[in-house]
Amino acid sequence: MTSVGDGFSWPFQDPQWASKILVQGLITLIPIVGWIATTGWLVLTIDNYRTGRRELPPYGFHLERGIVLFLVYLVYGIVFAIPGGVIQGAGANSDSGGLQALGNLVGFVLSVLLAFLAPSIILHTYRSGFSGGFDVAGIWQMATANMTNTIIAGLLIWVASLIGAFGIVICCVGLIFTIPYSAAIVAGIVTWYEHITSGPAAAGPATAPPPPQPPPPPPAPLPS
Repeated sequence: MTSVGDGFSWPFQDPQWASKILVQGLITLIPIVGWIATTGWLVLTIDNYRTGRRELPPYGFHLERGIVLFLVYLVYGIVFAIPGGVIQGAGANSDSGGLQALGNLVGFVLSVLLAFLAPSIILHTYRSGFSGGFDVAGIWQMATANMTNTIIAGLLIWVASLIGAFGIVICCVGLIFTIPYSAAIVAGIVTWYEHITSGPAAAGPATAPPPPQPPPPPPAPLPS
């Protein structure tokens, strides 16, 4: 995957994309279990995309592959929502419009920060599980190493989340399609982000140059 735009088009290159997305969407409607299953489906999509396979994984309850990323991102979502929520609550209790406005502002800023860190959080969790997902220093280092690429990836993951929520407009029935499709988009964006941040050096380990060969022996003298 060489272009971030591939994440939007690759799902439709699977001949069975419709059945895979729609059935996975039905599974997603199951509270908690369905959400974890579709998170695992996202992780399996990354597996395929990293190897250049333009196909979606089979639909199913991929709980084992999804539980870690689901819990990691849930923790980040809660932690980033707490400061703004506390300030808003204090403003509501004291009937202070200023505090409530400040809480809204803090909540918005932290949501933008979480969107910025999202590509790195997902990639670290994908690679190393819980230890990678909560490696705050490593996540920050990756996110800030090339801020332009991180901003692009984070912005498009945010767009994917909007696509996922768009199904609510169609009497919530559209969620069956939009949520799995948005998960596939995120998988493509993360695959591109890994490719672009790793660079050519990630193609394989460097090999040491061959040792110098001794010079050939001098030719034997001609007989007189």
